[in-house]
Amino acid sequence: MEATTGETTTGEISPAPLVGRLLDGRYRLDSLIARGGMGTVYAATDTRLDRLVAVKVMHRDKAEDPGFVRRFTREAQSSAKLSTPEVVAIHDTGTDPATGLAYLVMEHVRGLNLRQLLVKNGALSPARAVSLMESILRALAAAHAAGIVHRDIKPENVLLADDGRVKVADFGLARAVETSGQTTGLLIGTPAYFSPEQVEKGISDERSDVYAAGVLLFELLTGSPPHSGTTDYMLAHKHVTDDVPPPSTVVAGIPPSLDALVVAATRRDPAERLRDGAAFLAGLLALKGELAGATTPPVVHKTLVVPRVLPPPTPGPTATPAPATTARPGRRRRRGLIALVAVLVLALLALGGGYYLGSYRYTQAPSVLSLSLSQATARLHKADLVVRRAPDGFSEQVKAGLVLQQTPQPGGRLRKGGPVTVIVSKGADRRAVPGVVGRDLARATAALRTAGLVAAPGPAQAYSDTVPKGEVISTDPTAGTRLRPGTAVRLVLSKGQQPVPVPREVGQKRDKAVRALRALGFGVTVTQVFSDTVAVDEVMSQSPPSGAAVKGSTVSLTISKGPDVVEVPDVRGDNPDTALRKLAASGLVGKRVDAPFGTGSVVYTTDPAHGKKIKRGSTVTIFVV
Repeated sequence: MEATTGETTTGEISPAPLVGRLLDGRYRLDSLIARGGMGTVYAATDTRLDRLVAVKVMHRDKAEDPGFVRRFTREAQSSAKLSTPEVVAIHDTGTDPATGLAYLVMEHVRGLNLRQLLVKNGALSPARAVSLMESILRALAAAHAAGIVHRDIKPENVLLADDGRVKVADFGLARAVETSGQTTGLLIGTPAYFSPEQVEKGISDERSDVYAAGVLLFELLTGSPPHSGTTDYMLAHKHVTDDVPPPSTVVAGIPPSLDALVVAATRRDPAERLRDGAAFLAGLLALKGELAGATTPPVVHKTLVVPRVLPPPTPGPTATPAPATTARPGRRRRRGLIALVAVLVLALLALGGGYYLGSYRYTQAPSVLSLSLSQATARLHKADLVVRRAPDGFSEQVKAGLVLQQTPQPGGRLRKGGPVTVIVSKGADRRAVPGVVGRDLARATAALRTAGLVAAPGPAQAYSDTVPKGEVISTDPTAGTRLRPGTAVRLVLSKGQQPVPVPREVGQKRDKAVRALRALGFGVTVTQVFSDTVAVDEVMSQSPPSGAAVKGSTVSLTISKGPDVVEVPDVRGDNPDTALRKLAASGLVGKRVDAPFGTGSVVYTTDPAHGKKIKRGSTVTIFVV
């Protein structure tokens, strides 16, 4: 049976949605243990250290309250400082980034809780009850000495390990709920164990824990709490109006000294009550020896009628009978008086020891909250206390330089001359947005995490002429803006350069086409070719022909030079061979025609005539005489 925390359920536990999840990349939630008012408890594996742990995952309504999460973490850190073996150890606390749920990692205790033991066995013997209470009070004494008040002592929060250890769970968690802002009009704790001052004034301190522990001792001895009611409200107010009776009024066989201790712990007036766990423990230890040396009588509830059984008559000789062994009435009275005096002495020792451990050596911590460190030091020195400074902390409400937190809290008890630990405010915690322009998404996200911020889901995208595709163009808010830790920063990633429509310039004159393309941000290259069909200086073709292209890219234009023509050279007077060579050099084809009456040595004319422009490769006829 699992008994890792005081959370309880009845019947079969239905599956939980987080079973199988790897919490915060480290804690694998293996199975559900219990559900309670603040969270759900899982048996889990610490994958980093390969050990079995218990993980309490806060309910979402509390995890979404930043005030609760901060106070919960602070109380868990304080409780983690309790190194006594009677307290369930706290290993870690944090918030799962995937779900946003706060969690607490604790020692895994295999066994059952005290409520389950009471349901199974009923009332315990005085010796067994005192033995269990010793461990519970050692835990309370250690907590009270550290300035920590439990506020919810009850059987569900007392764990009985399979190896015989007794451990108290959930230190400080009720305090986190009480100060979270979610408890307006509510009482923190369990009505059957409320102290009168919790019901009347909504306040609690070490004496409230003592009261609840006294009620718990009553329940261990009798099998049920001292008060009952049809509603929680009626039950709570029974503590204000009715005294807790001595357990012997319910169950026979309870030693008077144990009666006296229960009554001393459950006085309705806190000023008349045992001051703290150490005083209660001292009283318990004073009567422990008495119980160990005495034979424990059977537990008999006063509501039962036990008939008296008389011994049968014993026959005897007719001689004078031997003297009876029964003591005379006077001797019985003296022996009863001696026993009563012994009980009263033990009770006085318990109360006197509690007074010595409580009032004589202890004082109350004055409030130094919202004072400067020098003012707090002066006030504590005046109260015969010393200052111990813890690392400074951030605060949204308390200005920098003023005391943010103190341990023990105002009104808390501590030894005279002892230290009061103070945390000085550093003011509001603000984190500067880092400069991440030009980084890819992974590196920008890591930089935000290092700064205590987070990247908003779904980064925006925009075109950029200067930032390559996939890199950060800008952030919202901008770099240098100071934000609360955990604030989301939106990243804007580059989609690269924005494509621009490419106009179709075919048929346009060269200069006009070049000007239009350059005005849109394109580069232009020009190639000229001859064309028999396209007029000179017109665009014959372009690449790309249309569509879109990014600014700065190049559009290639092909420009017409018109038809390829040459001028017919003047070859008159040349001999035929020279004339043919000149025509060939001009890209023309020469054709010779001889006159029938000539000598065939001189060109006298051409067709077409010299000076005329004709298409390259055309034929020119030379006439030779």
